Amino acid sequence: MNKSQKLTKLIFLAMMVAIGVVISPILRVEGMCPMAHFINVTCAVMLGPWYAFICALAIGIIRMAFMGAIFGAFFSGMLYRLSKGKLICAFLGEVIGTGIIGAIVSYPVMTLFWGKTGLTWFFYVPSFIAGTLIGGSIAFIFLKQLQKAKLLSKFQTALGSNVYEGSDVVTNDAI
Repeated sequence: MNKSQKLTKLIFLAMMVAIGVVISPILRVEGMCPMAHFINVTCAVMLGPWYAFICALAIGIIRMAFMGAIFGAFFSGMLYRLSKGKLICAFLGEVIGTGIIGAIVSYPVMTLFWGKTGLTWFFYVPSFIAGTLIGGSIAFIFLKQLQKAKLLSKFQTALGSNVYEGSDVVTNDAI
């Protein structure tokens, strides 16, 4: 990856963080934040698992709500990579990572910091899964349209990320 691609990748990451911070509170349903999941899946596909993790963590720290989304962002990127570019796997990684794992991990944090008692481990799972299904579906449709227009691979190349064309993988970065 050359310096131009690194800079482009960091600028894209910064833009995704900014969009995530601004749009998540605006386009939300009580107990759900679907646009955060849109950002997670889009970052995972465009940048890879580690950058998606960093994006979700940065958004979470700024919004003071970082436990659940980081798992989905990372799993989305990993499943996308392991499946050699299947968008449905990026979507499923977000649903499993945030919708289930993130929701369960959020329970003790919410109990400790917010004093919410009397809840079960699975209290947050329904709303987290609903949010991931909404936001992840929007991301899937968006990325599928980019793929159909042959723009997804161009964006990934410009960002220095892995490009998946058919079953061949063109590796552009080490992360």
